[in-house]
Amino acid sequence: MKRMLADLRAVHSDRKVAGPKAGLNALRATKVREDSDWHETVSVHPVVRTHPETGRKLLFVNHSYTVAFEGMTEAESRPLLEFLLEHGHRPEFTCRFRWEAGSVAFWDNRCTKHLAINDAGPHRRVMRRVQIAGDRPY
Repeated sequence: MKRMLADLRAVHSDRKVAGPKAGLNALRATKVREDSDWHETVSVHPVVRTHPETGRKLLFVNHSYTVAFEGMTEAESRPLLEFLLEHGHRPEFTCRFRWEAGSVAFWDNRCTKHLAINDAGPHRRVMRRVQIAGDRPY
């Protein structure tokens, strides 16, 4: 399995989070284009990449953007993709942040999966996403 994953490449698309068919602007503070001029952005990256600073291997797939594996249809890709996504939810890979007044959290999206849990009760949860131009996955 390790050898197969080392050579596998994932197809990433922004169609589930942006554009007219995503229909998510009603839920967003920062809007994305939803007009007829919007064009899907597709890229292909290694499924297993190397973190450029630590040298550690990591899975580079996520629910929002990974739609298939190169050379496979979305239907063919689905079982393995779902397995890899669920693998990242295992308790031994998680960190639970305990919010307090004035808390700020940030993480490295190259090796961290953010999974929001609806546990804020009556409190308002505000999140601002900042993206920094990164490196080319390898």
